[in-house]
Amino acid sequence: MADCCINPSILSADFANLEAELARIHSADAVHVDVMDNQFVPNLTIGLPVVKRLQQVSSRPLDAHLMISRVDEWAPSFAEAGLDSVTFHLEASSAPVKLARELRARGSKAGMALRPATPVETCLPLLSEIDLLLIMTVEPGFGGQEFLDIMLPKIRRARQAADDAGSDLAIQVDGGISDDTIGRAAEAGANVFVAGSAVYGADNPDQAISRLRDTAERARGGSSVE
Repeated sequence: MADCCINPSILSADFANLEAELARIHSADAVHVDVMDNQFVPNLTIGLPVVKRLQQVSSRPLDAHLMISRVDEWAPSFAEAGLDSVTFHLEASSAPVKLARELRARGSKAGMALRPATPVETCLPLLSEIDLLLIMTVEPGFGGQEFLDIMLPKIRRARQAADDAGSDLAIQVDGGISDDTIGRAAEAGANVFVAGSAVYGADNPDQAISRLRDTAERARGGSSVE
């Protein structure tokens, strides 16, 4: 399993000063960008033009999470913008394998996301087609929600499947990640963590990132998947 990565979510940042907010998270492994269309989820954030501009000014790789209904149509354009990784929801795609291959062909890592109610078994046959599996640990749409511990067995099942296949699949968790919850997610097998308010709500976001990473590494070091 790869090292633990902390990807702060700009959903918790100051949208009027995004370039300045990016400068506050130099120690981040990547910047998590939530794109919502008020159709797939009940919230509206930013679209492709803003993401393209963020890509131009960010010193860190961009990790886009597309919570949009027309994802088969739009996701390739985010990859073409040069993003490091583009994640789409399995529930929103009519041709997930085709889409994952299109993202990779355009130079981005391909990520697949699952809502809390979607069984992990639905995506296990597709793991070889993706680089990252995002397991939502809250219902997607809004930041600041509480971590759903009932997602921990889902994380364990995904990690076990990846290990059994000899895959270095990144397992990302998004929702309610904090100093109190990141250890449980890491012990279950996650290694990429999206943190919004835990980072941007801190007096020193870079220190918060380092603390979260250290906590995850310690928990992962003592973990075992059965």
